[in-house]
Amino acid sequence: MSLSSTVKLAVVQAAPIFFDRKASTEKACQLIAEAGQNGAQITAFGETWLPGYPFFIEAPLSDLWWDASALYLDQAVRLDGPEIADLCMAARKAGTDVVIGIAELDPQTEGSIYASLVFIGREGTVLGRHRKIKPTHHERSVWADGDARGLVAHERSYGRLSGLNCWEHNVLLPGFSLIAQGTQFHVAAWPGREPETAPSEPVWSRQLLLSRAFASQAAAYVLAPAGLRLNAHVPERFQPLNMFEHTGQSAIIDPRGEVIAGPAEGETVLYADADPELIRKCKAACDPAGHYARPDLFEVRLEGQTIWPGPTR
Repeated sequence: MSLSSTVKLAVVQAAPIFFDRKASTEKACQLIAEAGQNGAQITAFGETWLPGYPFFIEAPLSDLWWDASALYLDQAVRLDGPEIADLCMAARKAGTDVVIGIAELDPQTEGSIYASLVFIGREGTVLGRHRKIKPTHHERSVWADGDARGLVAHERSYGRLSGLNCWEHNVLLPGFSLIAQGTQFHVAAWPGREPETAPSEPVWSRQLLLSRAFASQAAAYVLAPAGLRLNAHVPERFQPLNMFEHTGQSAIIDPRGEVIAGPAEGETVLYADADPELIRKCKAACDPAGHYARPDLFEVRLEGQTIWPGPTR
């Protein structure tokens, strides 16, 4: 695919309305409209932005914990539900592609949730959905394991668009499967900056470090939206379960791994212009699935099928 002219990127850093998918959807649509008015061609939201990251998972088990878990399940989003339809309409009206994290409800059992990224085209249709392959640590108490069917670099008019959730950037093969498909614009969706657990372990900084590393490895622009959740955003009833805050730190990163917008503070929408020529220059320097690879030594299989090296090589 030939890359288009300059591409306007937008990263949303804002708090959803926790435990309220309808109100959160309305807020997301307003933010999409704002991004579209500012010329964004891609607008990205953080991990499970709709209807919010399950902040209660690290709290001790209690009746209140189970109440929160049940309510989170009640407010999860069906891929064929009205919330996604509203987001599709908002994307079409705004003229922007949208990548948004949702807590996706299993439509068959209605008892399981996936941390999913939904890709919506400016035409107003769902391009695809990626379910987080393996939830991280305490997330496994509320999210089910995903699959690999959504590991797709979607062909768009401006280039190829992909995305992963959070620590999927800390394991190598999901990212490589997208790099092997030639991704050029990638959404690295995060729950947001966490407090440092110790002076020697700045946990929150990993989201920026891993996003920058992916940008450099893939020679792609990375939109790294991070969630925002302060104590004031948590319903009063569930305040005892809120063990820490997520304070954002969203960013936009160029194909060299350099931060060109952010890290952001507070509620905001970050913008940056992507130069396709820079993508070409960086891929010419290092293509880890092409001229900088050894397909005679390695191969990658995805759900039983060899995806790299592909049949055309």
